[in-house]
Amino acid sequence: MTPSEAGISTAYAVSPDSGQHWTAEGAWPVAEGIHRIPLPLPMDGLKAINVYVIETEQGLTLVDGGWAITEGRSTLEAGLRGIGFAFSDIRRFLVTHVHRDHYTLAAVLGREFGAEVSLGIGERPTLDLMHQVHVREIGENPTIGLLRSAGAGAIADAWESMHDGQLPDLVQWAYPDTWLDGDHPIEVGSRTLDAVHTPGHTAGHFVFAERTAGLLFSGDHVLPTITPSIGFEPVPVAQPLGDFMSSLARVRQLPDLRILPAHGPVAPSSHQRVDELLAFHEKRLRLCLEALAAGPVTAYDVAGVLPWTRHEHEFSTLDIFNSAMASMETKAHLELLVARGQARREESDRVVVFTAVAE
Repeated sequence: MTPSEAGISTAYAVSPDSGQHWTAEGAWPVAEGIHRIPLPLPMDGLKAINVYVIETEQGLTLVDGGWAITEGRSTLEAGLRGIGFAFSDIRRFLVTHVHRDHYTLAAVLGREFGAEVSLGIGERPTLDLMHQVHVREIGENPTIGLLRSAGAGAIADAWESMHDGQLPDLVQWAYPDTWLDGDHPIEVGSRTLDAVHTPGHTAGHFVFAERTAGLLFSGDHVLPTITPSIGFEPVPVAQPLGDFMSSLARVRQLPDLRILPAHGPVAPSSHQRVDELLAFHEKRLRLCLEALAAGPVTAYDVAGVLPWTRHEHEFSTLDIFNSAMASMETKAHLELLVARGQARREESDRVVVFTAVAE
């Protein structure tokens, strides 16, 4: 998750369904027949991911699956047992996007217990890349090239040394049983969920809206206290921030729904949070444009003068992972300024340099 946290008016940690910190273990009822089970994310700043369990007469549908680690699997098993179910009761996973904390445990359990796994078709290039890396069909880790394009050469070197020789486990990165393609309704027992394609955080991200119950399973698209990472995908797209902001506008056109996020507490208003997120990124765009006054600069240069997290830490205080995300998110903002005609870009020796367009 990006270090540019947008904790505006909903920066609280206690979730109303549990009355405890949102990461507290348990199966917390969020609506009739729906429970939230937070799964731990060790060594991860997010602390936990919320998996949502929807009960039907035919069995369980889970929105997201968690990270395929021992702690996550055992916590999900205990949570299901606490409400009278087991892994064998799961019939389907609706996965919001391909990131490991959402997809990999769903892939593993789906294979073991015959549950159908569904994922947005926009995530296929990422899974294709995982399979190519596994059989060494590509050379350099694509993240290294992306970081170098942002001018973050030192971070790219550190990233390469951290991830050298690691191969993905294809059991965890297996292709889904079905691809979600375009907006469409999904029948889940007696419920109807509207699957809405919301690219930005990833190219194939989906949210699921149950209008009659007033609920939005928002994945990482609409989070109550932070904004998701933008531009940090192994297979890049032209305008990740533009896609994200357009997707926010699409969610704003839905009814005002209660947010059931992947990270953070249940929150009352999708409209309020979308408005906050859009305003936040417009402010970041203004800060990036101001930074271009210094002359031709890279995304890494601009990231170095911006404040990070809601505590406004200096870029130099971020660790390698967060500085990498910050560099790529800044590049996404600069690319959107180019698309808006407020900046121009030039590429030389794999590095992109940006300058402001004179008014």
